[in-house]
Amino acid sequence: MLRLTLSVPRDLSPQVVGVLDGDPAVSSLAVLTGASRRPDGDVVIADVAREATDGVVERLVDLGVHRDGTLRVDEVETWVSQRGFDAERLAPGSSADAVVWAEVTQQAYEDSELNWTYASFMCLATIIAAIALLLDSQVLVIGAMVLGPEFGAVVALGVGLVRRRPTLLRRALVTLLVGFALAILLTAAAALVGEAIGWITVEDFTRPRPDTSFVFSPDRWSLVVAVIAGAAGVLSLTSARLGGLSGVFISVTTVPAAGSLALSLTFGAWSEARGSALQLLVNILGMAVAGWATLLVQQVVWHRVARRLRIKRAGAPPPGTPGGRR
Repeated sequence: MLRLTLSVPRDLSPQVVGVLDGDPAVSSLAVLTGASRRPDGDVVIADVAREATDGVVERLVDLGVHRDGTLRVDEVETWVSQRGFDAERLAPGSSADAVVWAEVTQQAYEDSELNWTYASFMCLATIIAAIALLLDSQVLVIGAMVLGPEFGAVVALGVGLVRRRPTLLRRALVTLLVGFALAILLTAAAALVGEAIGWITVEDFTRPRPDTSFVFSPDRWSLVVAVIAGAAGVLSLTSARLGGLSGVFISVTTVPAAGSLALSLTFGAWSEARGSALQLLVNILGMAVAGWATLLVQQVVWHRVARRLRIKRAGAPPPGTPGGRR
C-alpha cells in the first residue's frame, strides 16, 4: 500500500478528488479543505494499492498536479484495513512486482547526479581497489565493489532510454564518464606519490597476483555476470524487494577494473591496461543493456496490467460496498 499526499489549488481539487474517488484501488480518501497554503487550496490524502499506483499517478499528472501543486508518494509500512485488502485484491498482479515509474525515474535522476559525494565515493572506491590489487587482496576488492556508486548511473541509462528522457540519458553518461575519468586520474596520481615516497614499487604491481588477476582478465563469464547482475539490480530497485542489490555490488568489477587501469597506466603495464579497460567496458555495457531490457519488459508487462485494471475498474464496485469483499 502506498500513500499519495497532494497539495492542489482549489480549482483543481474537484478533478483530483474525482480521479481518486472513482478508483476502486483507492482504499481511503481524505480531503482537507483549505489546508494548503502553497499552493492556496486543499490537501488530499489517499491510500492506493501499489499495483495500481502508477496508473493513478499518471492520471493525476495529466491533470497538471505536478505543475500547479505537489504530489508525494510514500510507502505505508503497516496498515490494517478491510478496504485496503479489497483494493489490493482488485488490482492485478503482486505489490512486490509493481513498478511505480514516477518513483523509479526520480531515483534515477538522484543517483545519476554528478556531485561532490558521487565523485568522492568513486575516487575512494577506486583507490581502495588499487590497494587491493597491490596487496592481492580479494577482501579489499569486494570492499571497493560495495563502495562504488556507479550502479545507479548505469541504471539511469536504461531508465532514460525506456522512459524517453534524453536529459536523464545525457546526465547519466556524463556522470559515468567524468566519474571514472576523475577516479582513474586521482588513483594514478596517488600511485605516483606512493612510488615517490617508497611505499609502492613497480615490482608490487608486476609480480604474480593470482587472487586478483581476474580484474584485468575479462572473459565470456564477465559479460554473463554483468548481464545477470544488471537485470537483478534493476529488479531490486524497481520492486518492493531490495535484498538483491548487495549481490549486484559484489558481482561486477567496474571499480576494480578502474583501479587496475589507473595502476597499469602509471607503471606502463600496457597489456594489463588493455585488459582492465576491456573489463570496465564489458561490465558497464553488460549491466546497461541488461538494465534497459529488464525495464523495457517491465514497462510492457505493467502496461498490460494497467489495461486489465482499467477493464476491471469499469465494472467493479468500490471496496467495502455490496458486491465487494467484506
